[in-house]
Amino acid sequence: MSLAAVASPHFPPSWAYQIRMAASQGQFLHAISLFLQMRASVAPRSSVPASLPAALKSCAGLGLCTLAASLHALAIRSGSFADRFTANALLNLCIKLPGFHHPFGTDGPSGEGGLESAAYESMRKVFDEMLERDAVSWNTLILGCAEHKRHQEALSMVREMWRDGFMPDTFTLSTVLPIFAECADIKRGMVVHGYAIKNGFDNDVFVGSSLIDMYANCTQMDYSMKVFDSFSDCDAVLWNSMLAGYAQNGSVEEALGIFRRMLQAGVRPVPVTFSSLIPAFGNLSLLRLGKQLHAYLIRARFNDNIFISSSLIDMYCKCGNVNIARRVFNGIQSPDIVSWTAMIMGYALHGPATEAFVLFERMELGNVKPNHITFLAVLTACSHAGLVDKGWKYFNSMSNQYGFVPSLEHCAALADTLGRAGDLDEAYNFISEMKIKPTSSVWSTLLRACRVHKNTVLAEEVAKKIFELEPKSMGSHVILSNMYSASGRWNEAAQLRKSIRIKGMKKEPACSWIEVKNKLHVFIAHDKSHPCYDRIIDALNVYSEQMIRQGYVPNMEDVLQDIEEEQKREVLCGHSEKLAIVFGIISTPPETTIRVMKNLRVCVDCHTATKFISKIVAREIVVRDGQPPLDASAIYNSSLRHFEISDSKFPLHSISLSYDNLAWMLALVEISADLWSIRSALQGTEEIGCLVYFPCVIKLFVLEE
Repeated sequence: MSLAAVASPHFPPSWAYQIRMAASQGQFLHAISLFLQMRASVAPRSSVPASLPAALKSCAGLGLCTLAASLHALAIRSGSFADRFTANALLNLCIKLPGFHHPFGTDGPSGEGGLESAAYESMRKVFDEMLERDAVSWNTLILGCAEHKRHQEALSMVREMWRDGFMPDTFTLSTVLPIFAECADIKRGMVVHGYAIKNGFDNDVFVGSSLIDMYANCTQMDYSMKVFDSFSDCDAVLWNSMLAGYAQNGSVEEALGIFRRMLQAGVRPVPVTFSSLIPAFGNLSLLRLGKQLHAYLIRARFNDNIFISSSLIDMYCKCGNVNIARRVFNGIQSPDIVSWTAMIMGYALHGPATEAFVLFERMELGNVKPNHITFLAVLTACSHAGLVDKGWKYFNSMSNQYGFVPSLEHCAALADTLGRAGDLDEAYNFISEMKIKPTSSVWSTLLRACRVHKNTVLAEEVAKKIFELEPKSMGSHVILSNMYSASGRWNEAAQLRKSIRIKGMKKEPACSWIEVKNKLHVFIAHDKSHPCYDRIIDALNVYSEQMIRQGYVPNMEDVLQDIEEEQKREVLCGHSEKLAIVFGIISTPPETTIRVMKNLRVCVDCHTATKFISKIVAREIVVRDGQPPLDASAIYNSSLRHFEISDSKFPLHSISLSYDNLAWMLALVEISADLWSIRSALQGTEEIGCLVYFPCVIKLFVLEE
C-alpha cells in the first residue's frame, strides 16, 4: 500500500453531496429520502443549507406541497433563506407548485384564479425578501409572471432587472418572446430580435426557436425561415419549431417539406414533431396524406405514444372517419383525458351521439376526471342529438359534481341544444340570464335555430342583439334577409340587402371543391366553365328523377328569389355542392367514397338531396362545410360534418416510396378501411413497381430511389 493511500483515508460522500447528485440526475424520490435520513441522523448543521436547494427542487419535481411548505419553514427557521441558492429554489417552487403555501387548502382564495393570484403574491414576497439577488432570481421571477399570464408585470420586471445591473440573457429572451408571440406583437418582438443579434444571443437554440414561434404566431413565416436558415447546424428543437409554425399557419405542403428535409438531415423525429404535423392534416381534411403519415408512424414505432395516438384520433375524427379513429383509440392501453375527449368529440360531431355518452360514462368509471373540453364535447353531442334533458344534466354536473364554472362555450352549446330542439323562448331566456355577457356568436346560434323553426318575430329580436354587438355581422344579415324572403316579406328583405350595401359589406361567394385523381376541381353555383359541366347536368337530371320517385321533394324555401316554381328547381340544381358530388360520381369508379368540401353552410335541400343520391348510387358521400351539421342522421353513411376552411393549397402529389420503405405501404394497408392487397415485383436495382388493388380501382406507383 502506498504512503499516499495511508495518509489520505477514503471518506464517504457527504449528505449534501449525495442529495445534490440525486436531484441533478432526476432521482427526486431518492433525494427526498436521503434528506429525511440526514435530518434523522446526527449530521453537521452545515448540511441543511447545502442540501436544501436540492430538496426543494425535488419537492417541485414530485409535487409534494406539504413537504415543500415544511422545507420553506425550515429555510426560514435555520437562516438558510439568506442563501441565494435556497431563495432561488423557493422562487422556482412557487412557480412549479402554486398551492404549496396552502398545502391543506384551509384558507386563502378559492378557485383556480384565486390560487394563481395567491401563488404570484407568494412568489413576489419571496423575491422581495431576498437579501441577495442574481440573474437567476430575476429570470425566475420573470418566468413566473409569464406563466401566470401577467405579461405586463413580466415586461416591467425585465426593465427593473436592467436597472438593477443585470443584463437580460438568453433565458430572459426565451421567456419574453412567447409573450409577444401570444399577443402577436411583432414590433416589440423585432426589438428583442435586434437586441439578441447585437449581443450575440441569436445563435442560441432556445432564443432561435422562440423567435421562430414568435414570427409564426404573427403569420410571418418568411422571417421564421430566415431565422431558421441562420443556423448552420439545426437540432430537433429548431426543426420542430419550424414545422409547427408552418402547420399552425395551414401551410401543409411547406410543413411536409420541412419534415422531409428533417429526415434527410438525419434528425430523428420526436413525438412533438408529429403532434404538430398530424393536426394539419385533420384541419384540412387531407385523409390520404394523414394515412400515409400514420403508416410512417407505425413503421417507425411511434404509434404506441399516447400523445401521437390522441393526435391521430383527432385527425381521423376531423376527416370524418370515426371508425379508424375508434380503432386507434382501442389500441391505447391506458387512455388519458386527451384521448377520451378527442374520441368523444368525434362521436359528438359525426355520430352516433349515444357512443359519446357511453364513452363518457366509461371514462368516469375508469377514474379519469373530465375537463372543460370533455364537457363541451358531451354538450355538443346533446346538441346534435336534440337531447335537452341530457344537456341540462351534463351542464349542471359541471359545477355541482366537478366544480367547473361553465364558460361561454359551454353556455353556447346548451343554448344551441335548446334552439335545435325548438325551445326558442327557453334558449332566449337562458342567453339573456347568462352570468357571462353573451357574444354575437352565442346569439347567432339562436338566430340559426329561429330560421330552422321559422320564428321570424324572435329572429328580429335576436338580430337586434347581434347588430348591437357586431354591426357588420354578414352572416346574421344574410340569415335575417333569407328569413324575410322565405316568408314572402320581400320589401323587408330588399331593405336589409340595401343596408348591407350601404355598410360596404360583401357576402363571400359559395364554392365547393373535390379532389379527383390528385387534381382539385372547384365549383361555383351555376358555373358553366367546368369542361364536364354538360355531363354533370345530364347525370344530375337523371338522379333528380330517381330521387323524386323515391319521395324526394325539393325544398323551395332555400330559393330566396321571387320566381316561378320551375325556375326554383333549376336554381336548386345549380348549387355548387351538388355539382361537385355528381362530378365525383361520374369521375370515379363505383364504391369510391366521395368527399366534398364547401366554404359556407350547406342548405337543407342539398343536405336532403345528398342522402338520396348516396342511397341511389350506393356510395358513402361526405360533405363538409364551414358550419356544424344541420342533422346527424344519414343514409348509407351520407352526412354533413364540421370542416374548418384554410386558404392553403392542397398537395397534388401521391404516395412516394422506396424499396426500403415498402414496409410503410404494408403498414398503410393495416390501417386502411378498404380491403387492400399488394403485389410487388422487383424491376431492377433502382426502382420497384407496386400495384395497389382497391375493390374497384387499380393504382400503379412507380417508385424511384
